[in-house]
Amino acid sequence: MQHFEPLLPGNFYHIYNHAVGERDLFREPDNYEYFLDLYDKHISPIADTYAWVLMPNHFHLLVRIKEELEVEVPTPDRVLNPVRGNVSQQFSKLFNSYAQAFNKRFGLRGALFERPFKRKPIDSDEYLKQIILYIHNNPVHHGFCSHPVEYPWSSYLTCVSIKPTRLEREAVIGWFDNEANFKYMHDNKIEIEKIEKWLEL
Repeated sequence: MQHFEPLLPGNFYHIYNHAVGERDLFREPDNYEYFLDLYDKHISPIADTYAWVLMPNHFHLLVRIKEELEVEVPTPDRVLNPVRGNVSQQFSKLFNSYAQAFNKRFGLRGALFERPFKRKPIDSDEYLKQIILYIHNNPVHHGFCSHPVEYPWSSYLTCVSIKPTRLEREAVIGWFDNEANFKYMHDNKIEIEKIEKWLEL
């Protein structure tokens, strides 16, 4: 089994995974919504989210694991601080909860997500910008739309919105200097294969 380092507080990670075999992770709009609800429940307390995309058979996330003092403890009876404990378990809870509900909904059995889930530490500002462009252009690359603005299940629309959000929108726009340049960079044709090679995916 492939070994992965633990997710460390204060660090940025590109987290991604695929469905097992030829399975889909999402079949209906309600599936995407339910996954996002579970994500908010399990991941928002222990990580800040900067970009995400949900594709029918895979997903990509850009997160920063919170420092201990930043962690939101949703219930007073929680004994284990998630950052002191195994942060990966929070992601496992998300995936397991979703898989159980998905299998029940469609009368399926067996594993839904590949294990372990993939994670790559991010150690440069350029990587942060490239991974955001990569995540938001994933639906374009796979032929679901011609521009990220047309795809409903990514953080692009949130980035160009003014609605309240948990997404770290101001930080993301700041990495591109301003919203105009953020849009400009996303308007340019992205060569996904070159970015994948550069990101070592």
